[in-house]
Amino acid sequence: MLRKTIGAAGGCVRGGRGAASPGGRVPHPRISVVRVSTFVVRPARTSDVPAILALLDPWVQRRILLGKERVTLYESVQEFVVAEAGEQIVGCGALHVMWEDLGEIRTLIVDDRWLQHGVGGRIVAGLEQRARDLGLSRLFCLTFEVEFFGRRGFEPIGEQVVDADVYSQLLRSPDEGVAEFLDLAHVKPNTLGNTRMLKRL
Repeated sequence: MLRKTIGAAGGCVRGGRGAASPGGRVPHPRISVVRVSTFVVRPARTSDVPAILALLDPWVQRRILLGKERVTLYESVQEFVVAEAGEQIVGCGALHVMWEDLGEIRTLIVDDRWLQHGVGGRIVAGLEQRARDLGLSRLFCLTFEVEFFGRRGFEPIGEQVVDADVYSQLLRSPDEGVAEFLDLAHVKPNTLGNTRMLKRL
């Protein structure tokens, strides 16, 4: 997706960034379910940041995703796509480049009222296409939504999936998502319950 899809895109338990129920979770009974499923997935704009924060906040409150500062979202808005229905943002996800061939789906979130409408899958498909356009061949996610990502070709990964030279270079990154990908000890408390998954494009 307490930072990490999840969005899945992606996210952000800190490891929840990868995905916040983009797929099969049942909506809360008091939440009205959307009956019209017309939406588009497009690159995010700076004007979408308040809506992305609004999508993120309930998951932060539930301690599934870590909060993001508004300034951080503005700095990374070019990584995001959003699902838009009419004038409402109903989902989001981000693609973060980690290495020459490797990216991560982050902050993947779908509005509860839009579950089961294909929003999460369309966001992931859009992020995968962006990854291909950038020349990436592998996508990583850290997520609770193993079944959702598994249906889209992601598989759980083991301890180390890069060679020693790349590993040593990635260690220099200050990005905590990279640390989570490397499964470093200092982020393990933040990733409890999440699964590290990888897809080859």
